[in-house]
Amino acid sequence: MRLDKNIETLTITTEGPVTVEQAGFQEASANGVDQPAPPMHPLFPGRRFISTVLDVLDSKQEMTGRLIGKYMQRAIMAGFFVGIFFTTFFALIARFAALPDSTGGALTGKILGAITFGWALVLIYYTNSELLTSNMMVVSIGAYHKRITWLRSLKILGLCMVGNLLGGLIIAALLRFSSVIDADVLHQMVLAATAKTGYLTQGAAGITDLFVRAILCNFCINIAMLMVYNGKLTNDFTKCVIMIVAVFVFAFLGLEHSIANSVLFLIVGLYGAVNPWLAIGSVAITILGNFVGGGLLIGLNFAVMNDEERHHPLAHFSHGGSKNLGDYGNFENFENEDSEEYEESEDFTEGKHRD
Repeated sequence: MRLDKNIETLTITTEGPVTVEQAGFQEASANGVDQPAPPMHPLFPGRRFISTVLDVLDSKQEMTGRLIGKYMQRAIMAGFFVGIFFTTFFALIARFAALPDSTGGALTGKILGAITFGWALVLIYYTNSELLTSNMMVVSIGAYHKRITWLRSLKILGLCMVGNLLGGLIIAALLRFSSVIDADVLHQMVLAATAKTGYLTQGAAGITDLFVRAILCNFCINIAMLMVYNGKLTNDFTKCVIMIVAVFVFAFLGLEHSIANSVLFLIVGLYGAVNPWLAIGSVAITILGNFVGGGLLIGLNFAVMNDEERHHPLAHFSHGGSKNLGDYGNFENFENEDSEEYEESEDFTEGKHRD
């Protein structure tokens, strides 16, 4: 496989099938050394990110059409990762909190647990698994660019959520019939589940608190994915650090993630330790907040911010795929040629004639 990477094109030569993730996302550098990142458009630096996301959206539409089984497998796998690593998060808190004569043991466990939980996102990314919260960003960008309808977007998100929950349920069932979750770990998980459902018993203030925490959570997740997908990072270590830090922030601050919370409710639910209706209500509000944080504040916001077709009057002459910003020594030369093309165009001629 040969990847010719620049700001405009991605040429692939291969004898076998190549996934979108291989072509656009997995830009691993040779021997772990940073490679020079391709030049970015000075006015629309996120256009590579948008282009990559739209390519990924095309693959998701294909998979949820003729390959639903494989799409569900990927979504279930993401549920596995979330279930295992979120359980590890609580296990670390429980172990350090139980240490004798340990000042700040629970805090130490929470820090280590939040760092460990971040690896769930790393594994989801590198195994091409499907996670509901990051897909919110993808479909929002696609809907803005009219590459997908909102109805089809709901299908992608719905199937992904079902798969994530199935994966979480399988992990919950396996844990229920093992000794992994002992009394101390279960105690920490029940405390967390009680706090997450408790927002709904606090009236409007509690529901608003839950909603805001859900917004901030998926904002953190998807700003990390934006950094990973934008083409500026070519080193896998840096990508991993960014994803781990993003998850650390939301886990340490107690922000609310719809899939992580759902898996937590499934685990403690098999012990009969959560009110199912409050859990469902909590997840519903969290999903809405996650969509605002990832779908609107990141997805839609960056789609508008980097929409050169609507906001750059010369974009359709020079950025339709025929030019590469790297061919120009500086932005001034790039703009000069834009102006020359525009002056030679029919639009300019007709406008001059009208004047």
